[in-house]
Amino acid sequence: MTPPTPAVDDWRRRFQTRLVISDFLSLVWVVFGTQIAWFGLGNAQLAIRADARISEVSYWVFSTTLIIAWMLALSWSDSRSVRVLGSGPDEYLRVVDASLRLFGAVAIIAFLTQTDVARGFLLISLPAGVLVLLFTRWLWRNWLVTMRSNGRYSARVLLVGSSESVTQIARELGRNPSAGYHVVGACTTSGEIGNVVPGTQIPMMGSVKAVERAMALTGADTVAVTSTDELPPDKVKQISWNLQAGRQHLVLAPSIVDIAGPRLHTRPVAGLPLIHVETPRFSKGQDFVKRMLDICVSIVAIVLLSPVLAFLAMSIRLSSEGPVLFRQTRIGRGGQEFTMLKFRSMVTNAEELLENLQRERQEQGADSGNEVMFKMKNDPRITPIGRIMRKYSLDELPQLFNALGGSMSLVGPRPPLPSEVEQYATHVHRRFLVKPGITGLWQVSGRSSLSWEETVRLDLSYVENWSLLGDLAILAKTAKAAVAPGDTAH
Repeated sequence: MTPPTPAVDDWRRRFQTRLVISDFLSLVWVVFGTQIAWFGLGNAQLAIRADARISEVSYWVFSTTLIIAWMLALSWSDSRSVRVLGSGPDEYLRVVDASLRLFGAVAIIAFLTQTDVARGFLLISLPAGVLVLLFTRWLWRNWLVTMRSNGRYSARVLLVGSSESVTQIARELGRNPSAGYHVVGACTTSGEIGNVVPGTQIPMMGSVKAVERAMALTGADTVAVTSTDELPPDKVKQISWNLQAGRQHLVLAPSIVDIAGPRLHTRPVAGLPLIHVETPRFSKGQDFVKRMLDICVSIVAIVLLSPVLAFLAMSIRLSSEGPVLFRQTRIGRGGQEFTMLKFRSMVTNAEELLENLQRERQEQGADSGNEVMFKMKNDPRITPIGRIMRKYSLDELPQLFNALGGSMSLVGPRPPLPSEVEQYATHVHRRFLVKPGITGLWQVSGRSSLSWEETVRLDLSYVENWSLLGDLAILAKTAKAAVAPGDTAH
C-alpha cells in the first residue's frame, strides 16, 4: 500500500507574494516620492496638446498608472519566477529589462499623444526605481540564501538515474545550496535501498520503479532525472504523467557541469529535446570590453586607495627588513611569463624556507587541502603586518598596476608559479586562454579551503563562461570577502 503523500510546502507562492508586496511598496515610495519632490503636494496636471478635452490629467493619476504598469511589467518579465530566484544574475536582469521597456513605452506613448510629461520626473523615477527594486531584491535574496542554507525554501529533490550520475549531480547540487535544490533521496537503476549516496547523507530509496513511493516517503516535490541511458523505455514520460500538475516538478539534469546558460540551447528535433552546447568564444569585442573595465576600475581604485597604499608601504618598511614590494615570476595568458607585484608579507628568505616547510608537512602527513598550490594556515614565514594584509587581501593591491599595464586582469584565474604549471594535467592549461586575475571565481567560493580539483573546476568554469556581468558579480563578492574574510582567508 502506497503511503499518503504529505502536503507540499507551497514556499514558492509565499515567497513570490512577499516579492509582490515588496516591489509594490518600493515603487509607491519611489514614484510618489519623486512626484512630491518634483511638484510638491499640489495637483499638478499633465498637458495633452492633441485633445483639449483631456488636457487636465492629474500627476497623481499618472503616477498611480505608472506604478500599476511597472508591477505588470515585472510580472510579465517573470522577474519573480522561482527559476531565477536565489542565484545568478537573471532576476536582476529581468527587473532592469522590464523597467527599461516600460519607460520606453511611456516615452513612445507620450510622443504619439503629444503629452508633455516632465522629463525630470521620469529621469529620476526610472533609475531610482530600478536601484530600489534591485536593492530590495538583493535583501530578499540574502534572506532566501540564509533560509536555503538551513534546508528551507528549497525544492525537495528526488534524484533518479544510474548510481554514478546520481552521485555526481548530488555533489554538484550540494556545492550550491543557494540554487534551492535540497536532495532528499535517490532512486537508482541498481535498486539499492538502505544505503546512502557516496560522499553524502542522501538515502537510497530503491529502484527507479519506486519513484512514486519514494516521493511520498521523502516529501519530494521535484524529480531530477540524472541519466536516461539505463532507464526503461518511456520511464521519464511515466514519471511526468504521475506528477501533480503545478505542485510537483520534473527536471532533466544531464551530466554536463560548469556550462553557463548562454552556451546552452534546446532544440526539439523529431520529438527529441536536443541540447546544443556552444564552444567557448573569445571575440575581440569581449577582449575590448574586459580591457576597458580593467583600465577604468584600476585607475579609480589606485586613486581612491592611494592613502592606503602609502600607509601599507610605510608599515612594511618600518616593521621588517627588506623591500616593500615582492616581485615574483608567474605564468599568464598564453603561457607567457610576467612579473607579478605584491606587498611583501613574508620574511625576505621565504623562498628558501619553502622547501623545508613542504618536507616537514610531508613527514608529518599534513594535508593542505590542495595538491598543487602550497597553502598553510599558520605559515611561520609571514610577518605580523603581513598576516593582517593577507587576511584582508591587502597584499594583492599592487596588482592593480599589473592590471593597468595589461599583464593581468581584475578577474580571472590566479596566475600560477612555473613550478606549479609543471604539475598541470593537460586540460588545466585551458586556464591560460584568458589573462590571470587579481581575484576570481574560486577566491570568492572558498579561497584557501578548496581542494586543487575544486580550484581547477571553478577556474575552467570561469574561462569557458566569461561574461561582463559575471566579472562585476565576482568583484562585488571580492569586496564583501575583503571586508568580512571569514575563516578561509590565510
